[in-house]
Amino acid sequence: MKMSKQGLDLLAQWEGIKLTMYKDVAGLPTIGVGHLLTRDELSSGKIFIHDKAVRYADGLTEEQAIQLLDQDVQTVEKFVTDQVQVDLQLNQFDALVSFTFNVGKGALKNSTLLKLLNKGLYDEVPNQLARWVYSGGRKIRGLINRRRNEINLWNNPSISGTPPG
Repeated sequence: MKMSKQGLDLLAQWEGIKLTMYKDVAGLPTIGVGHLLTRDELSSGKIFIHDKAVRYADGLTEEQAIQLLDQDVQTVEKFVTDQVQVDLQLNQFDALVSFTFNVGKGALKNSTLLKLLNKGLYDEVPNQLARWVYSGGRKIRGLINRRRNEINLWNNPSISGTPPG
């Protein structure tokens, strides 16, 4: 399954776009639309975007940031598809991809949210999403707002449409 255009647009809106390196709320080096820089990227000063090395010291273009987001989202889409054992509507998939993009694959894999969802307890997902609002042991307003938006997306098929056919 692939994230909808609307879901991708919402993800980019929630993450924000910064064309130069910055520290995220957890203090991790980040660039573009929520791309956490790896050790290799930090030491080399380059990011591979669709197999092309891009120096990021002077910043990325908006097009490069969007291409990097697309590349990053593809890995998260595959991960969510592999982990979720029940059928999802496209809006639900979009919400889970956004959530996983934000908290990381390991967090989803080991979460109560995933365990309940895979038991078919779809109605439990919003309550589980709402729990993920902490960074560094403190509640973060931005995470509260993002989870509220993801819950709204989860609950509303009209936001991102329904899967084809």
